Amino acid sequence: MDIDFEPFFREYEAIRNVVDATYQRVQEEYGDCVRCAVGCADCCHALFDLTLIEALYINNMYHRHLDEKQRGVLTEKLNRADRDVYKIKRDAYKRLESGEDQNAILDDLSEQRLRCPMLNDENRCDLYEHRPITCRLYGIPTAIGGKGHTCGLSGFVPGEPYPTVNMDMLHDKLYDISMRLVQSIPTRHREMSDVLVPLSMALLTVYDENYLGLKAENPETPPSEEKTDG
Repeated sequence: MDIDFEPFFREYEAIRNVVDATYQRVQEEYGDCVRCAVGCADCCHALFDLTLIEALYINNMYHRHLDEKQRGVLTEKLNRADRDVYKIKRDAYKRLESGEDQNAILDDLSEQRLRCPMLNDENRCDLYEHRPITCRLYGIPTAIGGKGHTCGLSGFVPGEPYPTVNMDMLHDKLYDISMRLVQSIPTRHREMSDVLVPLSMALLTVYDENYLGLKAENPETPPSEEKTDG
């Protein structure tokens, strides 16, 4: 069964375009504070996850714009990054289960430095034109759960009033697209829209009919064959 993701991709692109315009406005108004430049890769070491619609979109662009040889070269980097993310999240879960404060754990996660697998040796993104929304906003003030965030290399002064992007509202919009996408297909995985994944997993995953729950599960198909590129 062929699924037409394009209407949902266009909705995602509309949000992405608003994000880009917002970044440009803040950059124009606070040019002395926004210090992003070619070769600066501070934002390429952050830990964050993608909603279903963004994962599907970036996976699609990855396969559309990088050929099989390029993807083959990147596969080991993606697998290594995915293992590192798994270990970090596993340790965080163990801390939460042991009774540690959730906010303290989240603060520690926000400070984790993990090199993005799409960052090449020249400190340039191999998928820059189709990078996630989080990457597009890095460098200007954002807020998550009512808590403000700024790039440590920027000139924005903590506590001062600046135009701030509400990341929770953005996530809600992306979640809504993801939910409607899942509702539009005959999947047995009705809660798939709730799943958040790191970029590495989004690029390694094969979003075929088996993964999307459109076919009966085949017990003879190893999970690794469903999620490994190449």
